[in-house]
Amino acid sequence: MRKKTKLALAIAAASAAAWAGSKAFLKPQKREGKAVLQKSPVVLAHRGGAKLAPEHTMIAFEKAFELGVDGFEIDIRLTKDEEIVAFHDETIDRTSDGIGAVRDFTLEELKTFNFAYHYKDEDGNYPYRNEKVEIVTLRELFEKFPNMYINIDIKDSPETYEGSLMPSKLWRLIEEYKAEDRVVVTSFYSEQVDRFNLYAQNRVALGAGETDVRKAFAAYTSQFGHLYQPKVDVFQLPPKHGRFTLDSPKFIAFLNQFNIPVHYWVIDDEEQMKKLLDNGAQGIITDRPDIAVPLVRNWIESQAENKKNEK
Repeated sequence: MRKKTKLALAIAAASAAAWAGSKAFLKPQKREGKAVLQKSPVVLAHRGGAKLAPEHTMIAFEKAFELGVDGFEIDIRLTKDEEIVAFHDETIDRTSDGIGAVRDFTLEELKTFNFAYHYKDEDGNYPYRNEKVEIVTLRELFEKFPNMYINIDIKDSPETYEGSLMPSKLWRLIEEYKAEDRVVVTSFYSEQVDRFNLYAQNRVALGAGETDVRKAFAAYTSQFGHLYQPKVDVFQLPPKHGRFTLDSPKFIAFLNQFNIPVHYWVIDDEEQMKKLLDNGAQGIITDRPDIAVPLVRNWIESQAENKKNEK
């Protein structure tokens, strides 16, 4: 028993020494700050502000722009003729008469459907049933809003044909419009972010995929968080995932030490917005930009006033 105890103590001592040594000699490997992420905090309209207008339509993007958002959070998919469109679901059964996957239709065919057919306003009405509200391409967004921050979430799985093409197609479009400094590219599939960066070569801000989030949270909760080496520039997170709390000031501070801002989605409640900002969040992704924009502005003003009074 004594030998086992001595061995356990020796292992513990060696582990402690390794931890202390790495802590002393290794500093956090900070990400290079990207231009699109310099402003903080920001308000991003989720799918254009999905509770104020039909999501991913030009109606929504224009309304959010008029409300003064800093940018849009959009999902993208590839059509049959390899055009990049702003759309979340795999199928288009939210439209008036189109049923099938986005990849089954050309852009011209998709343009014939009403993508606001099922939108219901706060009064329970369907204001766009008799109109033809077209699907929006990423190209159209770049042209319509040449100075807006656009957070682009790749939805097509890397295992699909469309997903295999998306990283290169997306990079070429970003490069064509010289949009490198005003977009963030992310995906639930971390592999898609990695594959996109093979073309972008860190010239575009990258958002965390699921694998990146898991690695970061594991590092944060371990004794070796200082060894964490991030591959992305910004985290977009829900406040909670299962039993894990992701909005604590300490977790935000942990990521901030690597020069990684944290944005939270989808936040529509004022009190939750205030809490997240007070905790250190650098961005609010919301379906209600009409609430978020004035709230964030007031929060920024109050912080400036507090600093002024402290002097």
